[in-house]
Amino acid sequence: MKVSTGIRGLDKVLDGGIPQGSAIVLEGAPGTGKTTLGMQFLYKGIVDHNEPGIFFTFEEFPDQIYEDMESYGWDLKDLERKNRLRVIGISPDIFLDQMTSKDGLFEQLVREIDCRRIVIDSISLFEYLPDKTGENGRSLLYTLRNIVRKFGLTSLFIQELSSLDRRKIPFEHFIADGVIRLSLKEHMNIFRKRTLEVTKMRGTKINEGEHIYQITDKGIYLLLASQIVTDKYISDQNEKIKTGIPELDNLLGGGMAKGAVYMLDTNSKANYRHIVGAIYAERVKAGNRILSLLSSTQTVTELKALMDLYGIDIDQLAREKRLYFIEHYNRPFPAGWEGSVFHVQGMENKDYDRFLWEKCKGLVKECKENHKDWFAYYDLSTIFNERGAEYVLRSFAKETAFARSFGMTVLVLCNFKEVGEQAASFLERTSNGVFKTWVDGSYQYLQVTKSPDGQISKPYLLESIGQKPYIRLV
Repeated sequence: MKVSTGIRGLDKVLDGGIPQGSAIVLEGAPGTGKTTLGMQFLYKGIVDHNEPGIFFTFEEFPDQIYEDMESYGWDLKDLERKNRLRVIGISPDIFLDQMTSKDGLFEQLVREIDCRRIVIDSISLFEYLPDKTGENGRSLLYTLRNIVRKFGLTSLFIQELSSLDRRKIPFEHFIADGVIRLSLKEHMNIFRKRTLEVTKMRGTKINEGEHIYQITDKGIYLLLASQIVTDKYISDQNEKIKTGIPELDNLLGGGMAKGAVYMLDTNSKANYRHIVGAIYAERVKAGNRILSLLSSTQTVTELKALMDLYGIDIDQLAREKRLYFIEHYNRPFPAGWEGSVFHVQGMENKDYDRFLWEKCKGLVKECKENHKDWFAYYDLSTIFNERGAEYVLRSFAKETAFARSFGMTVLVLCNFKEVGEQAASFLERTSNGVFKTWVDGSYQYLQVTKSPDGQISKPYLLESIGQKPYIRLV
């Protein structure tokens, strides 16, 4: 069973919340908002889930905490009057004495309000406090953890850190069920950003990475690192189409949005053939008409060999007028393909524009009127090389707008580093989704860096497998 933290974004990071009865270390440097997060955990637990709580403080007076929390609209005194909350100012040695005493103050308070959650601020002072046997604070923390587990309490142990760059793993991390780290870092030499990272959590999967949070007038608000602004029209209105790669479909919330434009950012080191091949084959199987523009390095012979792996006969597609090519180079095509290949080599840009509008767009309109869907795949590097960057920056947005208006799903291959930062930024903004694949050492990775529903994935390893789609995301 999960316990909500009272922080919507954090619950998502924790796949629903903290496992009930867990002892969690909440660590961070001064000013990161540890006390606020701890009290929000208690306040929301009481108000939203009817789970009473106790806040033990070793360094602040309760009146100061009452006053600080009023700025978020939290009336702690009212909850105390209703016997749902206790804010206790106490010294660490007396606190530990009362915790370990049978029917001591701690046990009395837990039973008095039927306590379900506690926050202890902070356990850092235990390091200098010998226990009754003369041992250091480590054994005290063991005792503390075992007692809260005995009562079934979900607990936050606040830990002060003067530096978040410690090389050794703190002892507290080993005995705790989970660790949540708050950080305050300089960002772009302009301002400091607050980040939260769950570095450990037993009993639940976590959304890894550093997530930005803000301290607002309603408490702490966290925004997941994997989520940006959603393109609501595309994500809500458009059906999803399969990519042929199950793990990629999962990352995209079921598949690519129909009628959206996706960019595959890659380079010469990365093998993107099976990413393209799986998507291409899946669209053919779905009955789409296909419009392709091959690069100087990818021939029809290579495409035929790739599609053969997926059981697709592109000769038959060409004969059936389901497959069309835009060809910028003087290369041979198989017999019978004459009506499926548009030769544009030597065309000036204005003539090429006219060809796209009159021939290709006219073909798409005609098929759409007959309720036939289209899928387009092309290597944008070819357009950069043959038409120039100025042409791409002028025409790409217009072409993608046309594709979207007719529900045409588009996959564009490009090397962002090769085309330059300005062009890459423009292409990313204009596309609805972006996949990135790259090689690091002996491994290849894939990451969704933009999608219509705002989700960004972590990097996944690409593993070669012996059956279709011949790759798997791990």
